[in-house]
Amino acid sequence: MSVILIILFYILFPVLVLYLSNKYPIVKKIGPVIICYSTGLILGNVGIMPDNATKYQDVLNNIVIVFAIPLLLFSLDVKSWLRMAGKTFLSLILGLVSVLVMVVLSFFLFREKLPELWKVGGMLIGLYSGGTPNLAAIKIALNVDPETYILTHTSDLVIGTFVLLFLITIAQKTFLLFMRPFKTSDLDLMENSADVYKGEFESYDSIFTPKIFFPLLKALGLVAIIFGVSFLLSKISLHYGLVKNASTMEMTIIILGITTFGIIASLSPDINKIEKTFQLGMYFILVFCVVVSSMADIRSFSFSSWPIFVCILLAVVGALILHGILSWIFDIDVDNFLIISTALCMSPAFVPVVAGALKNRFIIIPGLVIGIIGFAIGNYLGVLVALLLKQMTL
Repeated sequence: MSVILIILFYILFPVLVLYLSNKYPIVKKIGPVIICYSTGLILGNVGIMPDNATKYQDVLNNIVIVFAIPLLLFSLDVKSWLRMAGKTFLSLILGLVSVLVMVVLSFFLFREKLPELWKVGGMLIGLYSGGTPNLAAIKIALNVDPETYILTHTSDLVIGTFVLLFLITIAQKTFLLFMRPFKTSDLDLMENSADVYKGEFESYDSIFTPKIFFPLLKALGLVAIIFGVSFLLSKISLHYGLVKNASTMEMTIIILGITTFGIIASLSPDINKIEKTFQLGMYFILVFCVVVSSMADIRSFSFSSWPIFVCILLAVVGALILHGILSWIFDIDVDNFLIISTALCMSPAFVPVVAGALKNRFIIIPGLVIGIIGFAIGNYLGVLVALLLKQMTL
């Protein structure tokens, strides 16, 4: 198959998946991310990829992540962070501390078995503070090989399925054994609506109408400027010796640069109010999912990779338990604890699902806001922790 056809498939297949997801509930339940990953794995392992595909895949990966991250951040409502109730903010801090503790613990347990476990640790911090976009960005920033990336995310998907099942079934009753129940006095000050996520962060309806499409072109132009400035900063930093390891730090500086400027741009009402920027960013993430999974060689997956799976299992389950214990110590109710854990360790998309299972619509918006904050800080935390863990391997 020619390179041009492969690239066209990378670009167009996520469009088809999003269309089918909007039309058929079963496709939506499976999830666009899982479908794109699975399709990419099949595409990359049936022997139809051209020999020179890798260099084009690397370029396309970098491009889509550079566009995705700022677009996802443009829709941030930073002012709403200041309106969070104290308990919600405290639960966020406790959740992040729990994830950090368990990832670092996993690193010390398995670092002798996986030389580059520091990269996996960084990706996990990004994944469990933000989500798939952060995982993808940190993969690029740390130059993680495709097999390690796919194994990490596949393990997360498997473990995450069982964690989600626990959250929507017996989690509330389990943690109520030692935590207090939700009370009306725990309500956040933010307005609540069960439809906010679907309307503002999920729906692609009317995206090609002039009212939405042309402002999105403006947003894409701003992304190009943000990338240009970040790229220039990386070159200046490397030229004047402000950072070491030029070969590995260039993309790290660029990723952190586009994250920072994306957050700054979100403070402008003209940028923040552009509709569907989040959805367009998620489209680019789906393109990344297809591309990076098609680069993975499933023959390299073996029993020797078990430390990654166990590391992720310990990080997810351990963080949930530790977060619960800390929440009990600091008198945070069980519903807020569970919804913050969902936003951090799953993604904002699952917040309404878990809130519905808990029969508590009042915790939806705080959970969504926490998830979006995670998107904003995940790249910083992931890269910082990865570099610190790397120093511990020297």
